[in-house]
Amino acid sequence: MNEINLIFQNKNFAIFDKPAELNFHSEDNEAGFVVLATQALHVEQLYSVHRLDKMTSGLIILAKSSKIANDFTKLFEEKKVQKYYLALSLRKPKKKQGWIKADMAQSRRGTYKLLQTKDNPAITQFISVALRVGERFFLVKPHTGKTHQIRVALKSIGSPIAGDVRYANADEAKKEDRGYLHAYALNFTLNDEEFSFVSEPDFGERYLSNEAKEQIKLWMKPWDFFKSTK
Repeated sequence: MNEINLIFQNKNFAIFDKPAELNFHSEDNEAGFVVLATQALHVEQLYSVHRLDKMTSGLIILAKSSKIANDFTKLFEEKKVQKYYLALSLRKPKKKQGWIKADMAQSRRGTYKLLQTKDNPAITQFISVALRVGERFFLVKPHTGKTHQIRVALKSIGSPIAGDVRYANADEAKKEDRGYLHAYALNFTLNDEEFSFVSEPDFGERYLSNEAKEQIKLWMKPWDFFKSTK
């Protein structure tokens, strides 16, 4: 479950697939993702440039030097790293595709909520399709990088992520084998070279169903589904 999968590396950075239910940083004397990734590459240090929630699996960039980490930080600040996620809900959304734009604020017990204002909004774009009975599959592109952004956005349209004990029905969520959010694809240009990575989820019964796998095949180039940035 906590196996660290190396997807790609060069002299500047490494791309890993983080397992679900693994803390990004070490907590309570338990090694986190960054420590395990550093050990896996047998290097002295790797530099984090973005992160994933504990429940979220998928693609993570780790830089091999502080200079490259700074380069990635600038790319993220300039919104030049395109990220795509797979999410699954047991609730039908209020709308099947579109945008969710609103400011976010901290709520109770470490959760966040959307506000009515749009001064510095979290911006999320998505499309969705039906899978098996009661399942809704989402391909999501966040245009900003707020904490819990996708989890809050999907809850706001009536489709909290399956297995998300913070934002879905807790009793129902605890019956799931995982939280169904996966960082599926990355696209960026570094030092004039373009990079694209796609990694399918390999854990979670709902992700591994035949219906989900067939849909993922249709989404193998997720950037083709999000041409507009308005």
